[in-house]
Amino acid sequence: MLCNGENLRKHYGGQEIFQRLSFRIEDDDRIGLVGPTGAGKSTLIKLLTGLEEPTVGVIEKKRGLRIGYLPQKPPALDGVTLWDAMLHAFDDIKKMEAELHALAEDLAVPEKHDAALKKYSDVQHEFEARGGYNYETRIKTVLTGLGFTEDQHAKPMGEFSGGQRTRAFLAKLLCEEPELLILDEPTNHLDLESVEWLESWLAEFNHGLLVVSHDRYFLDKVTTRTWELTFGVLEAYRGNYSHYVRQREERFTDRMSQWEAQQAYIERTQEFVRRFLAGQRSKEAQGRRTHLEKFMREEAIPKPRKPRRVRIQLDTDKMSGDLVLQTKNLRVGYEAEKVIVDVQDREVRRGERIGYVGPNGAGKTTILRTVLGQLKPLTGKVRLGAGVQIGYLSQAQDELDPKETVLSTIKALKQVFPDESARTILGSFLFSGEDVFKKVSDLSGGERSRLALARISVLGATVLMLDEPTNHLDISAQEELQEALLGFDGTIMFVSHDRYLVQGLATKLWIVDKAEIVEKDGGWDAYLAWRDGTTLAAPEAKAAPPKPKAGEAPLAPKAAEDAARTEEQRRAAQKDEQKRKRQAQRALERQKELEAIIAALEKKLAALTAEISKAGEAQQRDDVMRLGQEYQKFDAELKAHWEEWVKLGESAEKAGQA
Repeated sequence: MLCNGENLRKHYGGQEIFQRLSFRIEDDDRIGLVGPTGAGKSTLIKLLTGLEEPTVGVIEKKRGLRIGYLPQKPPALDGVTLWDAMLHAFDDIKKMEAELHALAEDLAVPEKHDAALKKYSDVQHEFEARGGYNYETRIKTVLTGLGFTEDQHAKPMGEFSGGQRTRAFLAKLLCEEPELLILDEPTNHLDLESVEWLESWLAEFNHGLLVVSHDRYFLDKVTTRTWELTFGVLEAYRGNYSHYVRQREERFTDRMSQWEAQQAYIERTQEFVRRFLAGQRSKEAQGRRTHLEKFMREEAIPKPRKPRRVRIQLDTDKMSGDLVLQTKNLRVGYEAEKVIVDVQDREVRRGERIGYVGPNGAGKTTILRTVLGQLKPLTGKVRLGAGVQIGYLSQAQDELDPKETVLSTIKALKQVFPDESARTILGSFLFSGEDVFKKVSDLSGGERSRLALARISVLGATVLMLDEPTNHLDISAQEELQEALLGFDGTIMFVSHDRYLVQGLATKLWIVDKAEIVEKDGGWDAYLAWRDGTTLAAPEAKAAPPKPKAGEAPLAPKAAEDAARTEEQRRAAQKDEQKRKRQAQRALERQKELEAIIAALEKKLAALTAEISKAGEAQQRDDVMRLGQEYQKFDAELKAHWEEWVKLGESAEKAGQA
């Protein structure tokens, strides 16, 4: 156990942030912490790191626990070079290195030789065990992985940008290899290559991990448990972000069913009391009333709540022609900056959702702006189809006038737009009350993104062109936007580094590579398969050759043999597919069985934790030992079942992708 929290409450003035939070972090836990903005995620992290103390409750940590914490705004590492900053992560090893040098000198002195030899052996063993012979290689590996070049190693930290400093602080943490690593939005200042490197590094990290991130794909890659903090309550879920989303909806549905059944019971009981309290069955009615009062005090559950979310509707009552966009000999870019892309001859059809992917600066936004008419083609032309009306969302929300207010921005989209109607739309995007009179120039990044989306929703466009649409949005708004885009009846062309969005939304990719467009069907998985030179799925077996018609010569022996082999391969492929489906189904069924077992074990462990706490307070040592042994037994069972659940999920996923 690394860390344990019991009945935590935190107040700021009269505001309560937490309501009796309890949790446990084990040595190998990999936890994603999610929840709406303002729910208290940063506060919980500060309690874990000791930067703040709980108002009520205690946090117990493993003795000498080494915690590494990356805040969104880390402290500056001024006064040293990048390389020196990394060396600080190995101060203990460098002390051992200096001690080994001193002991080596003592070995040459006869009267010190024997004592020095024994000491040297002990220190050398620990030095080697802690990676003392390769720490410089580790530094170079981490710095390269996080995007630093070798000529930047000697550069003073004060000359780096804010984003580079954040990456340097993260590099130092990774070099330190703490027992509990806490990361708050670690991907904010990383390019895709560095994010993927960090994912692979964390996959090999053998200690505890707690991460807060808006990058849903990243959470899927690096976490195996999810904590949701909302309404002051912390709830634990099994699995990564995608598993959490499914379980969250199932849990809410179950609780709503329980609450509705409870309300029905309350109404029936109240009706019985009203009817019979003054009649012959008054004693029974009084008894039921007393029982109901006790039930309401001790057992009744509150109505399940969901956090307030953005509500996005992207409706259009218009329809474009089947051909939405056509390019002819198209080259786009800036001659002076040597950013040029050969788009050549391309077509976009109604209903397609095309994701533009590729490295920064490759020309993805340039293609969008050329299609919009904001940039002139270098050569060739762009032709829009019949009925095409474009709704554009730029990466910097340039379509928003900084001098306008939130309300006037929306009202300007229609000749007649009553305040009440405009306010209703803005309310769906979490602008209410006096917020609607804020100037655009005074809005935060998230507020600007929400206003830009509100503007798009009013336009009723048939084609959406979106440049990094999930930038500055929290996870709940990203989820809502993705659902709205999936339900949009028109055509979508979008640029995004949000891998989760690309995977879930795109039906086709335009991959900008080496100044050209590579077109692929599918989402992010298709991009990875293309980039890594792999195939996404086994190729379809070729159909068996047709039988000869009347008057035709039969197949030659070699051709007949090939045909028979092809037919055999086709049947084998069908059998393999059926087998994979059966395996996937069995894995899912077993997972459901395990979920019930795991839920019961978690309930048992929670009860044991409470008993251990009570026994400890009463100084009943024998009971604490007995309960502790019982806890370890059930905890081992839980881990075994959980490992089986994860492996089944992986095998089911592989079977589905094969």
